[in-house]
Amino acid sequence: MTQVQADNGTMPKTVTVHVVDDDPSMRDSLRWLIESVGMHVDTYNNADAFLEQFEPDMPGCLVLDVRMPGTSGMELLDTLKNRGVQMPIIIISGHGDVPMAVQALKRGAMDFLEKPFRDQELLEQVSRAIEMDSARRKRTASVAGIRAKLEKLTPREREVMIMVVGGYANKQVASRLGLSEKTIEVHRSRVMSKMQAKTLPCLVKMAIVAGICDPSDCCNADLDRD
Repeated sequence: MTQVQADNGTMPKTVTVHVVDDDPSMRDSLRWLIESVGMHVDTYNNADAFLEQFEPDMPGCLVLDVRMPGTSGMELLDTLKNRGVQMPIIIISGHGDVPMAVQALKRGAMDFLEKPFRDQELLEQVSRAIEMDSARRKRTASVAGIRAKLEKLTPREREVMIMVVGGYANKQVASRLGLSEKTIEVHRSRVMSKMQAKTLPCLVKMAIVAGICDPSDCCNADLDRD
């Protein structure tokens, strides 16, 4: 069974491939196929059943039939988007549904497969979707970790950090803030310690990831200075 590390790095979470299709034979076929490569699968006969049981914090992807009675695949796609769910979605459609599937891509679906599709083609798309979801979750966890460290900074330390990653030398920061260069050195040392950054380039990367420094500004910093 495929597992990924939880965002907090403590407990592994099972990767789940969710299959939503009103056709029982298609649901069973997809379940058998995906489980044959060791992945956990949950199936649903309609969109509402999926929404009732779906847990957004669980890693995985969604294989979704675009045309179903009741809530359609397109409507489910919009609902998930409105709820901020970023799970990768693979649309499956019949020949007559291709224009609709293209619209689904424009509205956030990862890809679509036209029925009948090859087993390997689906498995490749599911694998890619899970990799995308894992990468996104790692980025989210990284940003959360950096922002938690930023919360430990005093307003002055944060001010110094922004100027330092922007390329200002200690002497320039001191002049702009009306402080001594020695005081700036102390603030800067505390920033490096609280952010757990061993080098200035590391601190710059954190600032970019957290969105507190424009990449173009940070890239202009002379990282060898000071």
